[in-house]
Amino acid sequence: MIPRRICQINLSAALGGAEVYTHFFTQALLATGCETELFVCEGAAYWKSFEFGSARVTPVRDAGEIAGRLSGAPRWLVVHAPVPSIDLDGLRGRHRLAGFAHQALYNHQRPAYYDLSHLLVPVSQYVKTTLAREGLGPIYPEPLLGVADLSRRASAGASIVDRPLYDWDRNKLRDRVLSWMYPLWRAITPRQSFSRRPGLTLGIVSRIAPLKQFAAQFELLAPILAAFPQVSLEIFGSGVGFRPVRDLRRALAPIADRVRFWGEQGDVAMIYPQLDYLLTGLPEREALGLNVLEAQTCGTPVLAVRAPPFTETVAEGETGFFYTDPREDRGADFRKLMQRLVTAPDRPDPRLATAHLERFSMPAFVARVGRLADHLAAPA
Repeated sequence: MIPRRICQINLSAALGGAEVYTHFFTQALLATGCETELFVCEGAAYWKSFEFGSARVTPVRDAGEIAGRLSGAPRWLVVHAPVPSIDLDGLRGRHRLAGFAHQALYNHQRPAYYDLSHLLVPVSQYVKTTLAREGLGPIYPEPLLGVADLSRRASAGASIVDRPLYDWDRNKLRDRVLSWMYPLWRAITPRQSFSRRPGLTLGIVSRIAPLKQFAAQFELLAPILAAFPQVSLEIFGSGVGFRPVRDLRRALAPIADRVRFWGEQGDVAMIYPQLDYLLTGLPEREALGLNVLEAQTCGTPVLAVRAPPFTETVAEGETGFFYTDPREDRGADFRKLMQRLVTAPDRPDPRLATAHLERFSMPAFVARVGRLADHLAAPA
């Protein structure tokens, strides 16, 4: 049997959830017997932290190079991240495009490949719903969901220390200037090593990006947390430019003395056991939430707004707890939940929810990817 060949494109300059997803999707393709080549941005060094096995990883300067590197018969190209429309037009003239919908649509803005793909592949039922609401399609009927990809590990014995807090947006003058000054500030500032604080520890493990809406969330939640002095907040992740971090710091002012920022960490499996609960952002811009899957796999329960996509990935009472969107009740339900958690320290162990976690296991994901590969291989 001749192996099926599927090419992938992810030209993102920065590491995020879609890039982690690209890695374990590649692993799943290999497990189904597919051959795959991944085209990546030449300057994106973070890809070297992933193990790709027999998959071919090809750096390119820009999307315009890809067409010239694709020899042979037309094939399916899986697109994971934005590509300029002019390059997509050139590729789709000869090849078929399967666009992975790693973003939920909450307004009319979207990457060009959402409109130019021959097939859209949603990562959750919630994403599938938002695609249909916008009239996009055709949509692959089975959401692929995801897995907890904990394969990127730090060296043995490594500790959690504060790391750079910003991924600078060099298209903005302020960010360019600060990107020159920030290393000088870090050079003269003593480094912190993580040690767990007494009391209840909440954690954020995520890029500090506008789609997470952390600033809007904590404008409502921080005043509530101020009434619980035994609760601290640890934030692991870098900011997408200066502004999201600045806005989050402002929102957290009522509990600033109980908040620490640690920057992006390479080994997230070290982080989750240090947390009592993972705290997600607001829901409507979230596509799936790989941090939710990671936390549950590591035995850390999740606190999330009772709304999709979190209602797909969290089992109430088994792997975490829901609360009402604080924009609806000014955080009243969250206050009740916090009172419950600080007075009843026994917390659920998500690892015991085996039926729930099975949906997000690698074997289950490989089976879903196999069905997708069969769909792509079928005659049009």
